[in-house]
Amino acid sequence: MISVKRFLRESALARNTFWMLGGHGVRVVLQAIYFLLIARALGAAEYGAFVGAVSLMALVAPFSSWGTGFILIRKAARDRTAFHRYWGGALSLTVLFGCILLCVVLLVSRAVWGSSVPLNALLLVGLSDVIVVRILELAVQAFMAVEVLQKSAELYVILSAARTAAAAYLGFVVHSPTAVSWALLYLLSAVAGTIYALVTVTRTIGYPRLGFHFSRAEFQEGFHFAVGQASATVYNDIDKAMLVRLGGLEATGIYGAAYRIVDVSFAPVSALVSAASARFFRHGESGIEGSVRFAKKLLPYAASYGLLAAVFLFTVSPILSLLLGKGFANATLALQWLSPLVLLKSIHYFFADSLSAAGYQGRRASVQFGIVGFNVLLNLWLIPAYSWRGAAWASLASDAALVVALFAVIVSLRRRAALPGAARGVEAEAKVAS
Repeated sequence: MISVKRFLRESALARNTFWMLGGHGVRVVLQAIYFLLIARALGAAEYGAFVGAVSLMALVAPFSSWGTGFILIRKAARDRTAFHRYWGGALSLTVLFGCILLCVVLLVSRAVWGSSVPLNALLLVGLSDVIVVRILELAVQAFMAVEVLQKSAELYVILSAARTAAAAYLGFVVHSPTAVSWALLYLLSAVAGTIYALVTVTRTIGYPRLGFHFSRAEFQEGFHFAVGQASATVYNDIDKAMLVRLGGLEATGIYGAAYRIVDVSFAPVSALVSAASARFFRHGESGIEGSVRFAKKLLPYAASYGLLAAVFLFTVSPILSLLLGKGFANATLALQWLSPLVLLKSIHYFFADSLSAAGYQGRRASVQFGIVGFNVLLNLWLIPAYSWRGAAWASLASDAALVVALFAVIVSLRRRAALPGAARGVEAEAKVAS
């Protein structure tokens, strides 16, 4: 009995990963279903308009929560009594900043795209992704902070189930579906999932203490988290937003469909990243060596999966055009080009989390922001000449550059920490945000 208890205690990460992997597995199935339903129902052009709206809102969505979810994880992982304060502060700030950002994006969207994407679709998608879903993601992070990962997985499954039901309604009930009609259903499904999430957090952990409870240092740190998260989103989604303008809605639909399959395939690694989040911060208390040592334990599993998934996607890619219809004939080639992204993402996520956990979120954000500029320049050059193919090449180059840049930063920090007399300076720098 004692050995069993010890095993269960020591395998908490494995259990949490199992919960997240199980949740992600169910999500993969549900997302695949609703992706096929909406892609076939809308066609390449209307699906491209929806992808464009989602991509534009994804560029600003991380700033609505201002990185406060990560601060919540770090604070609550180290001191459970801090949960209510940081949970309430994160909710309050997300609602305020989300409303402001949504108004700004709607005002500038016409200048970016003209009338390519309906303003109603932008508004509905913005309400969903900039405010409503961000609150649900905060609820997921709340459970991650206290390492109740089965609840985190449950919330994502509920959201995916609601969207699958909405997609089924679109595909089988709505006559002549459009990007706007799907955007409305998309918002309603997000509202249903978020209400469930708020009730679940309240019943399981407790009520939030609403208000803006963040210190100036925490607010600055949150900005670094937001920049890092936004940068990751930008080099994942800016290509789709630029394709609307430079390549047309049909090209955006083809590329967006292939990229969606890549995102779904990354789910098992995403489960491991989520399950390990709180532990990364605890290991990072001892500095960059502690977080890197923890990452080394997990990276071989993630990279092995990433390689196998990339080969699998390349091999089965011809099925995609058969599932989606004639309008997506080129999606097969797009998926072949994009398949290595699963491997690259499986590596750079752990490099990036090693920096964040050790207190170097500013370094991580700087690197990611630099990759954003690199990605935008590549897209401006390649998309007008090669359409979605150019976007695919830019994505591969950007993710590869991110792996190299993050690795170089980690090596540099570890060398500095090893120098005589430099350890205390490095440690002080890493603990500024703590």
